Amino acid sequence: MATARGLRHLLTCSRWRRGRGEAPQSRALAAVVPGVSQVDNNSDFLGKRPHRRHPGILHLPCVEVPPALAAAAQSLLLESSMPNVEKQVQALTNYLWSRRLPVEPEELQRRAVHLEEKFLENPDLFQVEEKLREAVLRALRKTTYHWQELSYNESLSLVYMAARLDGGFAAVSRAFHEIRARVPEFQPQTLMDFGSGTGSVTWAAHSAWGQSLREYMCVDSSAAMLVLAEKLLKGGSESGEPYVPGVFFRRFLPVSPKVQFDVVVSAFSLSELPSKADRTELVQTLWRKTSHFLILVENGTKAGHCLLMDARDLVLKGKEKSPSDPRPGFVFAPCPHELPCPQLTASKPLACSFSQAYHCIPFSWNKKKQKEEKFSMVILARGSPEEANRWPRITQPVLKRPRHVHCHLCCPDGHMQHAVITARQHGRDLYRCARVSSWGDLLPVITPSESELPLSPAEDPLGVDKEA
Repeated sequence: MATARGLRHLLTCSRWRRGRGEAPQSRALAAVVPGVSQVDNNSDFLGKRPHRRHPGILHLPCVEVPPALAAAAQSLLLESSMPNVEKQVQALTNYLWSRRLPVEPEELQRRAVHLEEKFLENPDLFQVEEKLREAVLRALRKTTYHWQELSYNESLSLVYMAARLDGGFAAVSRAFHEIRARVPEFQPQTLMDFGSGTGSVTWAAHSAWGQSLREYMCVDSSAAMLVLAEKLLKGGSESGEPYVPGVFFRRFLPVSPKVQFDVVVSAFSLSELPSKADRTELVQTLWRKTSHFLILVENGTKAGHCLLMDARDLVLKGKEKSPSDPRPGFVFAPCPHELPCPQLTASKPLACSFSQAYHCIPFSWNKKKQKEEKFSMVILARGSPEEANRWPRITQPVLKRPRHVHCHLCCPDGHMQHAVITARQHGRDLYRCARVSSWGDLLPVITPSESELPLSPAEDPLGVDKEA
């Protein structure tokens, strides 16, 4: 016999729009409801495996850069004899992490008009138009973020390699692992990396799919970066044998609209573009070049997350606008839905980010043997959303407490949920799966369907489920 409090909770969770099949008003469809939600074990996916190995577990153990890559990076840095490398690495790292989006011309114009109207409230101070213009420009310089494009010459490319090679490798490896774990039969043959930089994507892809990949297309506008990436592949020299075969370097994207790649990657490159129009054009081009998966990775900041959500929405809204490949796109990861990101629509927007541990390349200034790379990602795929698991995604570190677990979930109905899971209320299987899960994993939950939920007050005039 359910208690009155429990019935009130279940009845509250059951209210949702029915008329036109719209998204739920509450979090009913994706809520982890005590006594209703259960582990998605219809196909006996656990089999004889323990709970700690349930298929929603996607986190990687500590990632290590291939020894050949680490040795080549150390060799190149020693040969360069650059002064104050440690300070330059720290300065570049801080700059990249504090970087914000460039202000769009329309927004700049709006601010200028607002300042002009404000200054004209006191016309005696600005009787001459030139003085008014100078005052507006002076105020804009003080209040506007000054975004600058980085020009990667030989020395800055080496600094970037020392600062970001191992962290970038870890982030991309985690994205590749998501695909490998969920679609083990996928064996790509071609890959394109836009904004390839030092070539960490190529090394990570070779570690993941080295047996099947036959062609790696590295595209970067910086000639110095391409030379550095090629040297790393050849063990730090210009004449050695490349460690990864089939790698090609270009400064521009392939022109032919018919050329597609099984996997297309853009890691930490959208933030290098000066305007939204440039980013829109690039994302559309990359999507046209995508045959199966488009992987976008940025820093785990609000700015990086916003860039990825803009790209995600652009692809989803333009599903039928690619004449060369009419297959629609859907979000493979991390979102379990195609609805607006609940992290951005919250009263206090947060970045949807993940963390990956990695072993640092043993440069002289690296005091720690291990670090954490915080990053945001979105993986878009061609096909139908039904092809992917729509389990809730754990978006924050799991808090394990005596006899209960706190999980922050991004749910298939497009809402965030803070679920407190116990063995008594949710069953032993779900509790044990939640307890062994980590930040970034999927929680294998059957979301309550309409038939499983109790009647809403509108359908049950007495306000109580008869069966209960």
